[in-house]
Amino acid sequence: MSTDKPAISGDSLPRLFASAFEYLVDTGQRSVLFLDVMRQRGLQYREHIAETAPHVLNYEVELIVDGRTLRRPVNYALVSVAPPSGVEIDNKRRPFVVVDPRAGHGPGIGGFKADSEIGVAMKAGHPCYFIGFLPEPMPGQTIEDIARAEAVFIEKVIALHPEADGKPCVIGNCQAGWAVMILASLRPELFGPLIIAGAPLSYWAGVRGKNPMRYSGGLLGGSWLTALTSDLGGGKFDGAWLVQNFENMNPSNTLWTKQYNVYSKVDSEADRYLEFERWWGGHVNLNAEEIQFIVDELFVGNNLAAGRIKTSDGQVVDLRKISSPIVVFCSKGDNITPPQQALGWILDLYSDVDEIRAYGQTIVYTVHETVGHLGIFVSGGVAKKEHSEFSSNIDLIDVLPPGLYEATFEAKSADTAHAELVVGKWIMRCERRTLDDIRAMGGNAAEDERRFATAARVSEINLSN
Repeated sequence: MSTDKPAISGDSLPRLFASAFEYLVDTGQRSVLFLDVMRQRGLQYREHIAETAPHVLNYEVELIVDGRTLRRPVNYALVSVAPPSGVEIDNKRRPFVVVDPRAGHGPGIGGFKADSEIGVAMKAGHPCYFIGFLPEPMPGQTIEDIARAEAVFIEKVIALHPEADGKPCVIGNCQAGWAVMILASLRPELFGPLIIAGAPLSYWAGVRGKNPMRYSGGLLGGSWLTALTSDLGGGKFDGAWLVQNFENMNPSNTLWTKQYNVYSKVDSEADRYLEFERWWGGHVNLNAEEIQFIVDELFVGNNLAAGRIKTSDGQVVDLRKISSPIVVFCSKGDNITPPQQALGWILDLYSDVDEIRAYGQTIVYTVHETVGHLGIFVSGGVAKKEHSEFSSNIDLIDVLPPGLYEATFEAKSADTAHAELVVGKWIMRCERRTLDDIRAMGGNAAEDERRFATAARVSEINLSN
């Protein structure tokens, strides 16, 4: 006689049907709410691109200089940022100027949240300015034109603050980082400390087999595809293609995870998703000349640190001419600009720390352990910690002796000496480092360098055909 119990008892069957019915109801409700979020995203996109100057700044701004009115017009502009209620600004403190990347998206990521680069600088009492751009470039506009326009903008900021206790601190995010470094090498007298966040400066650098984006140019035969895309766009390059490069780094996130995250948390995730997509989906255009310079001279040619870039009047771009302290912020979790690309230029330019000192340069770097590329500019946690400490201690960084330093951060505790003097929750220390500390992060072997150089030469040949 069998003693096995039935798989489903009479009591459990109603519960099973009840659970299935509850699941179907939840799925139906969740699907309707998810589709409504997608509808809002579409409407938001149409409203955003219909704006004359679309941006995602979380602050009121006032136009100071319109780059379209300059002798060499550009689609860039300088605006002053109004502090939020309750924040006091001391106009005798050095101003901060945040420059956002034109890497396919529109401007505003540096002031996207209250706890952002702009937000923490204003909380520290600094007047803040922002350099942004319009969706369409001016006819004939070049990277050099933009650099000269940004020099005009910074001159204007200096003129507006004649009693400031220092030259402007300029923050260059991502692609704006190398642009700021180029300008600072050409016009070093304009700058206070530079904060270069998530910016590629040594384009071939990295660890073999990691960060596949740095290999894509060679695998595609170089920059001929960039030129073809610009030709098909009638002399303009659609920034959506640059955004697609980011998306291709993690297709599963693009095609599934991002949407499923909204679906699974539709009651709480919609606002954050729509806020981010407003920036992520707001694409801008570049002139063919601009994108070709970026790809040929920087990402494929790796000519910046090598000093092989010249302006139209013959000036050589030499990063050793920068006289201001340079603060480099990068992360091991950044698969777009890994630490080797952010810091490798130091190894390219200097044989040892004594040579850094001989040029009178002060270089401070910090390497976050986990934050991703966008988190360097967007993450509230990063802003509250690293950016807040940089803003609060920028005057101390300005008087550091020449040399190479790593900024380390320690949480304030009951055991902290003179804790009453510490503003905020973190203590920043600048510790002396050598070039071996940067080499220890990994880099190319001589064989790797030759292969990248070969890929650059192949690019030149393909582009000339």
